[in-house]
Amino acid sequence: MRPGAVALAVSALAVLGSGPPAPAPPLPARMADTGGGTQLITAVAPERASTTGTVTWWNREGGRWVKKGSAPARFGAKGLAAGTSRKQGTNTTPTGLYGLPYAFGIEAAPPGTAYTYRRVHRESWWCQDNGSRSYNRWTEPRAADCRAAESEHLITYRAQYAHALVIGFNYERPVRGRGAGIFLHVNGRGATAGCVSVSEDAMRRILRWADPSRRPHIAVGTRSGSTAVTRL
Repeated sequence: MRPGAVALAVSALAVLGSGPPAPAPPLPARMADTGGGTQLITAVAPERASTTGTVTWWNREGGRWVKKGSAPARFGAKGLAAGTSRKQGTNTTPTGLYGLPYAFGIEAAPPGTAYTYRRVHRESWWCQDNGSRSYNRWTEPRAADCRAAESEHLITYRAQYAHALVIGFNYERPVRGRGAGIFLHVNGRGATAGCVSVSEDAMRRILRWADPSRRPHIAVGTRSGSTAVTRL
C-alpha cells in the first residue's frame, strides 16, 4: 500500500474510533456567574426582541449542575433589555443575575414551600411611584406618598399573582426610573409588562423546589449577544 493510502487509512480509523462528540456542559457551567448558591433558575430568550423562551431550574449536586425542571416562559411585550440601563414603563424584561428575596401569592403557598411566602390581601400594593419612599416595595396599606395610579394593586391580578417570586431587580438600592415590580409569576393572557411568567403548574413546582438555604438566584438573558445569559 502506498504511504499516502496508509495515512488515509489510519486517519479514517482515528475518526471512526473517536466516537460521538462530548455533550456540551450544562448551561450554568458555561455561565460567568451563578450567584454562589447551589440552586439556580435560568430564564432564556432566543434574542432581545423575543417575548417567549424557557425557564429552567437547576441544582448543584456532586460538583455539577443538574436540571430539575423546565417550562415555556413569557417575557416583556417589548422583549428584553439590559438591566443596568433599562427604563421603567418600557415593557421590557431586565436581563441580569438577581436574588429572589421572597415569594407571595393570592393563593396559599403550595405544600412543601420553604420560601418565606407572603399572602396578598385587599390592601396589598406594590409601589412603582418614583416619588415615593416605598418605591419598588410591597406596601400594606398603600403608602400615603405612593399614588395608586403608579402602583400595582396586587389582588387585582388574580391569575398572574396566584403565586410569584420577587426578582431582586433594582431592589437592594433602587434607582428611580429603572423599574419596579419585576416578578416570576403565573402566565396571564400574553406577554408581560416586564416580568417573567410560566404556567401555574410550573410556578407551583418551582416554589416546591426552591430552598432559601441554598441561596437560589435567577439569571435572565438571551442565547447570545451582549445580553447572553452566559455573560451575566
